[in-house]
Amino acid sequence: MNRLHAAVSLAVAALLSLHANAQTPPIGAEVLANAPADAWRSPDPARTVYLDLPAGRVVIELASDFAPAHAANISTLAHNGYWDGLSILRAQDNYVVQWGDANAGTAQARPLAPARGKLPAEFDRSAAGQPFTALSDGDIYAPQVGWSDGFPVGRDPASGRIWLAHCYGMVGAGRDAAADSSNGAELYAVIGHAPRHLDRNITLVGRVLDGMQWLATLPRGSGALGFYERPEQRLAITHLRLASEVPEAERSALQVLRTDSASFTQWIEARRNRHEDWFISPVGHVELCNVPIPVRPQP
Repeated sequence: MNRLHAAVSLAVAALLSLHANAQTPPIGAEVLANAPADAWRSPDPARTVYLDLPAGRVVIELASDFAPAHAANISTLAHNGYWDGLSILRAQDNYVVQWGDANAGTAQARPLAPARGKLPAEFDRSAAGQPFTALSDGDIYAPQVGWSDGFPVGRDPASGRIWLAHCYGMVGAGRDAAADSSNGAELYAVIGHAPRHLDRNITLVGRVLDGMQWLATLPRGSGALGFYERPEQRLAITHLRLASEVPEAERSALQVLRTDSASFTQWIEARRNRHEDWFISPVGHVELCNVPIPVRPQP
């Protein structure tokens, strides 16, 4: 009996020692602090636009691989100063902030030329050759979800299609009833709970990398769908410019964690199982839009 008791005691001690020496998965802050330099990338200035507002700058990375026609039109409009002096038209609580020309569709509308007045719907694209970091937790809106080139995406292996997802901070192009009625001149940013029901129903064109506070804290519009009812309620846009056309000394120097890096895989795990001292019960699951893609000032 003593021998058995001793054997059990040794086994328990071994298990306790193994548990004590087991490596606790890193928390999010540790993942980012330890991410090597090559896990970070600098956004291409030719694919980045600055929405300059009186309070500060909103940095938007264009998703040129997913919406090439829209990205090209937005670049043309920005190059020609289309949005300078226009305004924020709408701030709908828990939904979107939208900007553009309050006179769009009327004789007083600001001309779009040389940009195109009508673009094809770019709701999804072929998944062939497109990088994909999968989220193993699954999703109710798509057969598969994950990240591609720094953007949250859904993917359908059966159809071979991939598309951008409406997570917080994503930027889209407003349209009318016809699928091909967008031109990229009316843009919106998601400021609330992810409206994933819009996926593949509207063209997403990019993602806010920095400056979401200047959009998410705007006074909410009292009109239908959050539109401002009086012109004086609208917030004027100082500039919307391509980063590549801004002097280098005036650019926002940012880096984005690569979604194809080992550090990003660790980041997903850190978001799935929160090990910070504050958390009592790590959930063990995570949603696509609850894994924000980290952005930091360039060191």
